[in-house]
Amino acid sequence: MKLTLTLKDLPEINFVNTDVNQILNETISSYEKAYFESTGIKKKLYPGDPIRIWLYSQALREFQLRVLIDDAAKQNLLKYARKDYLEHLGAFSNTGILKAKPATTNMKLILSKIIPTNEVVPAGTRVSPGNDIYFTVDDDVVIPAGNQEVTFSVTCAQFGTIGNGFTPGQINILVDPLPWGSSVENIDTSHGGSDEEDADSYRDRIQLAPEGFSVAGPEGAYKYFAKQHSALISDLQISSESPGEVNVSVLLQNGEIPNESFLVGLGTHLNDKNIRPLTDKVSVTAPEVINYDLNITYYIKTSDSGVESQVIEHVEKAIKDYIVWQRLKIGRDINPSHLISEVIKAEAKRVEVVSPVFASIGSNEVAIASSENITYGGLEDE
Repeated sequence: MKLTLTLKDLPEINFVNTDVNQILNETISSYEKAYFESTGIKKKLYPGDPIRIWLYSQALREFQLRVLIDDAAKQNLLKYARKDYLEHLGAFSNTGILKAKPATTNMKLILSKIIPTNEVVPAGTRVSPGNDIYFTVDDDVVIPAGNQEVTFSVTCAQFGTIGNGFTPGQINILVDPLPWGSSVENIDTSHGGSDEEDADSYRDRIQLAPEGFSVAGPEGAYKYFAKQHSALISDLQISSESPGEVNVSVLLQNGEIPNESFLVGLGTHLNDKNIRPLTDKVSVTAPEVINYDLNITYYIKTSDSGVESQVIEHVEKAIKDYIVWQRLKIGRDINPSHLISEVIKAEAKRVEVVSPVFASIGSNEVAIASSENITYGGLEDE
């Protein structure tokens, strides 16, 4: 059976000893030895000795130097590399960091009257939801004579996630007026904007890079090529229920379910002739959502009454973190034991979880809370 080695499985290593006490002891011992060899007199440097104090300052400089050397050496290893060093490691497999991308959506323009001739909405025409966020028309859009409305695609002028999440009708300001334009509105939720890929995601893709030295085929290869499409992708499940048929189920950052336009874009990417094996039929889907209700009551120890508000804050954050944790992975079982553990770690005395109860989640399903009922039960004696 093939075992998958993750970076977390690798042992922690140090290239040089950075124990400051050992460095100090070695420095003092070396001085005492050198003094004896030079004078024939045994000299002990006790605490408070001016020479020992000076040697201590030199030991600290040695410690700082060793830390820098150790860190510099670790930048050659994928587990530890940061920023520019990480990009240099990526260059070995031609794996570049994913740059920020802008959000996109589709718009509808409704004319104030039917026009007798063809008119054009110029590329670059701006629309906006307000708050200094702008989307621009991707290409010149021809409005045929006799039509009173037209649809077209727009792209956010600002890169990153800032343009995501505007639901239909929220992008409704025509910034650059058109003589025959009456109103505009987006007909899809804006989506697809991503910030520059974070280091952990990039590090994972570099490790996956050997899977992509040929076309997709193995599970790891499909994961590599899928993550190449967008830094928004946080989790993937690759499955095949019959020969030649491949299903890619994808989940986005913070457990967000991808919309149709994202799935279409990823499908187009994976079906590129340089990626997909000729005999594969690839489909891209969102995982099936399994909803659960969260109903929890927690209690705090009477001895913590002086810091009651802080404990409440910590406990409720732990509950919110659990809700996010539960939806971060496709196929992650609904696990109230994890919820109880996290709440107790946050200094709650005890927890009553009415729901959820444990439930197995399928390999193409994701559990998402549909309701939240969080109750503070008050103080209790230990």
